[in-house]
Formats: sequence, structure tokens, C-alpha cells
Amino acid sequence: MATDVTIPPLGESITEASVGQWLKQPGDAVKADEPIVSLETDKVAVEVPSPVDGVLTEHLAAVGDTVAVGSAIARVEAGAAAAAPAPKAEAPKAAEAPKAEAAKPAAAAPAPAAPAAAEAEAEADYDAISPAVRRLLGDYHLDPASITGSGKDGRLTKADVLTAIDNGSAKLLSSGAKPAAAAPKAARNEERVRMTRLRQTIARRLKEAQNTAAMLTTFNDVDMTAVIAARDTYRDMFEKKHGVRLGFMSFFVKAVTLALRDVPSVNAAIEGDEIVYRDYADIGVAVSSPGGLVVPILRDADKLSFAETEKAIGDFGRRARDGQLKLDELQGGTFTISNGGVFGSLMSTPIINPPQSGVLGMHRIEDRPVVRNGQIAIRPMMYLALSYDHRLIDGREAVTFLVRVKEAIEDPARLLLDM
Repeated sequence: MATDVTIPPLGESITEASVGQWLKQPGDAVKADEPIVSLETDKVAVEVPSPVDGVLTEHLAAVGDTVAVGSAIARVEAGAAAAAPAPKAEAPKAAEAPKAEAAKPAAAAPAPAAPAAAEAEAEADYDAISPAVRRLLGDYHLDPASITGSGKDGRLTKADVLTAIDNGSAKLLSSGAKPAAAAPKAARNEERVRMTRLRQTIARRLKEAQNTAAMLTTFNDVDMTAVIAARDTYRDMFEKKHGVRLGFMSFFVKAVTLALRDVPSVNAAIEGDEIVYRDYADIGVAVSSPGGLVVPILRDADKLSFAETEKAIGDFGRRARDGQLKLDELQGGTFTISNGGVFGSLMSTPIINPPQSGVLGMHRIEDRPVVRNGQIAIRPMMYLALSYDHRLIDGREAVTFLVRVKEAIEDPARLLLDM
């Protein structure tokens, strides 16, 4: 008996999604509640499970197709067993060849033949990889040969790559190595890949922010000496007690919540002809995912401890990479922190995430000469950038906010004393 696999409800106001990747192919055995397809919504990837045990008999949509909530996307034959692959036909024996031909010794193959065959085989294997998996390999600069595929005929799936990244078994391409997909130098190839729904949403919202808000960016720098010293002193004790590493982000989250309390307009939003002020701080922390940048929300961040903050951020990062963030974790937020420093950024002008009115950009820590007590000293410095909606936030308020953050980071005791 064939059973339709339908698209479940995906969250408030979401009526459709795109097929991102088929996790099971026709003829594969599936179990009840086993994911068979990954869908891409405007915010996250959602896996749709099989409703019954059986065999997947048919795909009703192709990768990239838009599917509506409630529509059938595949069929499963309940209770059926997977068909065994047919044995490959043996090549016909050359029994009719003249004996003289059989007696002739085989000609020696040219020396380059073996490398050429291996290269052709590697290129053929890469061609069998889906575009979504290719993008993921390219994003992380991974060697596909170092990852074991679990798909049909040993093909790589997105889950295989993410698992290899998580357990550290995936190998990076060496600086001199070329990916298996590299075409001969004489070739000039192009590949057209449809934008994911997440990337389309990111593009649309960023452009809306530029068209709507009167955006301006103010910069400052911060001496990280005190925070680095505190982290080095208490890192081992902190991890032993709380089971999580002490990073820099929890210091900045705390510093931002104190600054938002002192400069409430940065935590406010414009709605029509009204300004909405909040007495709480829901901080969005931008994290990287295979599909693009996502911003999960730390609810009531002003009430979280350092350990609670670090645990939440670490959990967000892992689940963003695995595509397991929930929709409600990406909605709302009153202010955003984006850390481009983890990718090596020295300075940038981040774009606000509407309807928020501000975003703080962190950057890489770099030893630079600065003047301290009339003497030139080498200190670990970081540039901070606050992009804000100038319709709501004046320059004086923006500068005051950055100075509050700077003071709290350069004197971490303020974070403990709520100053």
C-alpha cells in the first residue's frame, strides 16, 4: 500500500519551502520517522520523515522545486522490502577470437595512463556530487576524498560532510592541491546554482535595511588586555565547573546589555510613527551555517550568567551547522552582535537586521602600538563598529553606547559590579 509523504506545518506564516536535498532515493528502505528529504525555508532547513516503514518508491518533486505545506512530496510503499541491486552483467568472453590474437602479448600502456585514469575517475566521482554538497565542500575547503559517503553507490550527502566536520575527520585541501572538480586549464566552465531560500531571504532583508533605515556606522577600538588576562586565568576552572569553554563573546554580550540599559534608544525600534522602547534585551548572535549567516536569539540576555551565555552560543553554533535550529529561535531580537573577527576581518560596517535599530560588529584581535601613560606599548586591540538607524539614534547616543562597551571590556570588573 502506497503512502504519501506530505509537507508538515513549518511555522507561523510559512506556507511553502524548497526541496534542498533528497536524503533517500527511490528503492531505498526507510523506517518510520527516518528523514527522507531536507527542505529549505526562509530561515532554517527542515527534515521531513517517512510516516511508515517501507520502501521509497517515488519522488514527487525535484531539488529546487517549491512545495506547499500539506502537499505530497514522495510516496512510500508500506511494508515493502528494498529490492536487491541486480548483479552486473559480465563482459562477453572473447572465445571467438583467433588463437593468434590471444597469443599476442598485451601492449605496454604509456606511463601517464595510470595517473590519467585516476584523474578521470576522481573527476567522475566529483561530478556525481550534488550541487548543494559541492557548495558545502567549497565553503569549508574540504577534500571530498577524505569523507566517506553514505548515499547511493557511496555518494556524499550533506549529512556526511557535516558529520565529518563535526568529528574532525574531514581534511582540508592543501594549498597546492586542486579540488577534484578542477577542469583543465584550457577549459572555462560555469555552473549555475539556484539561490537557496535562506540566501534569497538574506539578500532581500539586507536590501530592505538599506532602503528603509538611515544607516550610519560609528567606530571605536578596545584594548583586550584585561579580558584576555581574565580568560587565561579562569579558563580551566570555568570549563571544569560549567563544562563549557570561556570565550570572548560572553564578555561582549554582558557589556552590550549594560550599554543598552544606559542608552535605551539603541535597543528600541520604529513602528509606524511610534518608537517602541524595551526593558529587556534579546540579543541576536550571528553564526555561520552552510546556507549562510543566521541569527539565533539569546532571550533575556541581560539575565543570563557567563556560563549560560557560553552554553547557549555554543549550542546555537553546533545546531546552525547541522541545520537544526528552530524557527522560533530565529525570530524577534532587539539587538545583534556579529563577530567577523573569527574569519579574520579587521574592520567592517555591518548591516542592521530590521526591525532592530543597531548591530555591533566585532573584529579580529591584533597587536598594535598604542600610547599608555605617555609610553608606547604593544597591546591586543580590536576595532568595534556600531551600525545604527540614524532616524532613531543620534550620533551622541551611538558614541556613548560604544564607549560604554569599551569601558566594560577594558575593565571587566564593571560587568560584575553592574556598572
